Amino acid sequence: MVTLKVSYNKELQVNPFAFNTTPGIIFRNHASGDAGSICAGLLGERVLFVTDTGLVSLGLIDDAVASLRDAGATVNIFDEVEADPSLKTVENATSQAIASNATGIVGFGGGSSMDVAKLVALLAGSGEDIDEAWGVANAKGPRLPLVLVPTTAGTGSEVTPVSIITVGENEKRGVSSPVILPDLAILDPELTRGLPAHTTAATGIDAMVHAIEAYASKSPNNNPMSKMLAVEALKLLGANIEKAVFSGDDMNARGAMLMGSMLAGMAFANSPVAAVHALAYPVGGMFHVPHGLSNALVLPAVLRFNAPEAASHYAELAPHLFPDIPVDTGVQEICAQFIDRLAALSERLGLETKLRQVGVSQDDLPVMATEAMKQTRLLVNNPREVGESDALSIYKASW
Repeated sequence: MVTLKVSYNKELQVNPFAFNTTPGIIFRNHASGDAGSICAGLLGERVLFVTDTGLVSLGLIDDAVASLRDAGATVNIFDEVEADPSLKTVENATSQAIASNATGIVGFGGGSSMDVAKLVALLAGSGEDIDEAWGVANAKGPRLPLVLVPTTAGTGSEVTPVSIITVGENEKRGVSSPVILPDLAILDPELTRGLPAHTTAATGIDAMVHAIEAYASKSPNNNPMSKMLAVEALKLLGANIEKAVFSGDDMNARGAMLMGSMLAGMAFANSPVAAVHALAYPVGGMFHVPHGLSNALVLPAVLRFNAPEAASHYAELAPHLFPDIPVDTGVQEICAQFIDRLAALSERLGLETKLRQVGVSQDDLPVMATEAMKQTRLLVNNPREVGESDALSIYKASW
């Protein structure tokens, strides 16, 4: 039987670590429709509501906006957030926040809207220069009060201190700082009911990647709390992703996916992700592939590359995600089955499984490998060191 292992320091009992997360979390159906009573006092009288045109056209924001207005707030809506949001979008939203003298920010949507909202709260609240905030622990603040409302079950951005923005044509840059953790996350499973099956599948795999990479992260801040959260996330995600994809009105499954995504977000917010994300960013940035699908496309090849160093971690996780995997066959065999099952799961969910299926040519692979090497803040956490030639080999295996 494979057992869960935690590393202890004899003198300190547990290795030193820091753990930060969103201080307030509300989880229940229709909670977004009570946004006014829940958080109007926190947000103040003038709220900038950051979202995208798709959610506006579907009417998903209506109840939350109406509730805030009924509570006495003036709500200005910024609905220009795109997938892989650009620095220009952040600047435009920040300008609107400053022009309206916003007293609080709501990020309502997928990871893109929440990531933009985090930086708007920071930049409008502090006047900070974004070029000084990029990287880890460089954002100083203060920020405006911030509430995040996810509409997908994948990014976990509502509980992470990270915002990822596209700079220039395809470069991904991140701000990582506890300063941009929101004051409150409102998780309303009803908001995910209408997600298309493909989006549900891709974002669900994204959440699984967060948990897997957090558990196996080489970060010195990898800790027992993150490991515990990663395991619980994978239990929820593994048991419910197929129900959520193929029976989209199953609200128990939708709620479990949203909870699993959040727990995985808490895990990787404190034990950071690694090479899967580093190699996924060029796929998204250069070919405008949604982030979750980008992760899914490179996941099996990265895990196979990592296996010489991380087999025990993956074997420990295997029975939590796939309970029917035999656990008496040895670490290497369990690890191999874990990776093969993940690859098969993506295909069964209807996701593209090869880079060539999303417009990547073989000639693009060397450029992608070069771009992936720029993600040093992620690669440093990978269980096995990744060089540019390794990245190219992984891309070739994923092509």
